[in-house]
Amino acid sequence: MKIALLAPIAWRTPPRHYGPWESIVSLLTEGLVEKGLDVTLFATADSISRARLEAICPRPYEEDKQMDAKVWECLHIAHLFEQADAFDLIHNHYDFLPLSYSRLVSTPLLTTIHGFSSEQILPVYRKYNSSSDYVSISYADRSPELDYIANVYHGIDLNQFTYQEEADDYLLFFGRIHPDKGTREAIQIAQQCKRRLIIAGIIQDQSYYEKQIRPHIDETEIIYYGPAGPDERNRLLGGALALLHPISFAEPFGLSVIEAMACGTPVIAFRKGSMPEVIAEGRSGYLVQNVGEAVEAVQDISRIQRWQCRRWVEENFSSNRMVADYIAVYQKII
Repeated sequence: MKIALLAPIAWRTPPRHYGPWESIVSLLTEGLVEKGLDVTLFATADSISRARLEAICPRPYEEDKQMDAKVWECLHIAHLFEQADAFDLIHNHYDFLPLSYSRLVSTPLLTTIHGFSSEQILPVYRKYNSSSDYVSISYADRSPELDYIANVYHGIDLNQFTYQEEADDYLLFFGRIHPDKGTREAIQIAQQCKRRLIIAGIIQDQSYYEKQIRPHIDETEIIYYGPAGPDERNRLLGGALALLHPISFAEPFGLSVIEAMACGTPVIAFRKGSMPEVIAEGRSGYLVQNVGEAVEAVQDISRIQRWQCRRWVEENFSSNRMVADYIAVYQKII
C-alpha cells in the first residue's frame, strides 16, 4: 500500500512550536512507517520524517513573511498531484483546495477535515462529496450536508507527555491568542479566582492582544510566556493546576486539551463544539457555560484525580489508536 500524505506548509512537519495540523500529520506519518506502510510525505523541505520526503516549498511560509502563501500552496499541491499515479491513495490534510484536483487523477483522495474556517468553504466539499472520502475529527464538527467514511479522533504520542502527580499553583492558557480561544476570559477566570495565570502560545490577533491581553500582563500574576516548544509545553502543561479552555467557537477538537490531560492536568472548558467528546465530565475536567461557572470549577478542581486524566487519554487518544483507525479507513477505500 503506497500512501501519499499531504501536509500543510504553514509550519514545518513536525512543527517547532505551533502547528496542530502539521503535528497530527507527523504523528500519523511516523506511525504508518512503523507499521510497514510505504509512505511519502509532501511537506516543507525542512521537515523531518522517516518516510520519503517530497518537497517543493523550501520552508514554512509562516516563518518567512516574504513568501507568498498562495503561490507556494499552489506549487505544493500540484507537486503531489502530478505524481498521483505513483500512489494507491492520497491522504489530504490541506483543507479544501486539493479537492479541486481530485477528478483530474484516478488515485482515490481521502480528506481529513480539520474544521471549517467558515461556511463559505462548504460549496467545495459539497461538490466533491460523491467522488472523495471525508474523515471528521469529532462528531460535533460534522456538516449535515456531507457524507463521512469515518470519524477519527486525533491522537498524541504519550511518550512526549510526562504524567505529573503533583501540580503547581498556577492556571494555564495554552493556545493561539485569539478571541476564538478565549484568552481574555482565561484572564478573567484567574483574576476572580486570585490565581496566577501563565499564557503560552502564538499571537494570532495582534490587535486583540494589544487591547485585551497586554494591559493585564504584569509578569507576576498574569504572565505571557510566548510560544512553547515540545519540552516547554510538557513542563507547562504538567505543572498546571488546570488548563483553561474558555473557547467562544465550536472547537473541532482541541489538541492542547488532550495534551494537558496526558500530563495529568484537568481541563476546564466552555461546553462548545467537541469538548463533550474530548473531556470526560467530572473525570478529566469540567464543562462549563461561562466565566462564573469556570471560577466555581477551579474551586472544585481538587476533586479530579490526576491519574484519571492520564488514563482517559491512554484509553481514547493515543497516536497508536489514531494510526490504526486510519489504516482501517485506507483498507476500506482501497
